[in-house]
Amino acid sequence: MKHDMVKVIASCIAVVLMLVFFNQFIKKEQAEMEEHVTFGATYMSMDNPFFEELNSSMQEIIEANGDRLIARNPAQNQEKQNQQIYDMLAQGIDLLFINPVDWKGVMPALVACRNAGIPVVNVDTNVFDTSYVDSIILSDNYLAGVQIANDVISKRDSGRIVILSHDSIFSTYERVRGFEETIAKSHKDFKVVYKTTTVVTLEASMDAMLKFLDYKIPFDIVLGGNDPTALGALAAMQKTNIGLDKLIYGIDGSPLGKAMVKQGYMDGTSAQFPIEIGEKSAHIAYEILAGKEVPKQILIPVKLITSDNVDDFDISGWQ
Repeated sequence: MKHDMVKVIASCIAVVLMLVFFNQFIKKEQAEMEEHVTFGATYMSMDNPFFEELNSSMQEIIEANGDRLIARNPAQNQEKQNQQIYDMLAQGIDLLFINPVDWKGVMPALVACRNAGIPVVNVDTNVFDTSYVDSIILSDNYLAGVQIANDVISKRDSGRIVILSHDSIFSTYERVRGFEETIAKSHKDFKVVYKTTTVVTLEASMDAMLKFLDYKIPFDIVLGGNDPTALGALAAMQKTNIGLDKLIYGIDGSPLGKAMVKQGYMDGTSAQFPIEIGEKSAHIAYEILAGKEVPKQILIPVKLITSDNVDDFDISGWQ
């Protein structure tokens, strides 16, 4: 009987110890979960491989730190992007990465972030009021336009130019500004004969270029605000049997853009470096959360890829 009592007491002690251990384990797990950081990100369109690469490079660093990245695709819809940001704030994100669809239209969501005390890192293209973001990491978009203009000037003494871009996206606006200002300084006989500021996708660009071609206006040079835009223009020209004597330029340095340069269908693409932008954005985000002072803006250099140097780049991937 006494022996049985000892066994009962021992069993009770074992159960108590197990419960204490389990409780401590749960508390430890909860503490570790609370220590983890949740980042939110929304890009103008994840249909563009550029943003997939940028997001992947950020995600690799974030997950290596045991943290989480929630990425959303508004598909070029600013109202949808704002709602995505409100939803992520409700989920309890600690920091937001924002690539705005419309640099002014994103403002209500930025106000919501400030009211919630959530820091914001602005990637690839500026928001209109940069006082609402903690840091901006983007390509030197103005220089991309300058590089292309200089290449055009080196090849032609005159030309009629078609520009396909989007003024609501500050990066493409800056690229076109760099191009036009550099062309103007050349004092050569260049003239913009058509300019649309509402396209950034291949499909929309193709439609816009087909519409322009219906006008039968002579042209010599095409500038796309990004590679998909230039590729859309190229597709429209091929569909209507326009010759390859035109100069066609994009901006991104995408695998397809580089392949088109390699094959002689495009004359150049000013390369961005999405892997570097993503890595820099992630590191800056952690510094912000650690309370460190960070630069307000970081410009990542761009490099013009032409037939002269395309073999120096990996055509199958991004740089």
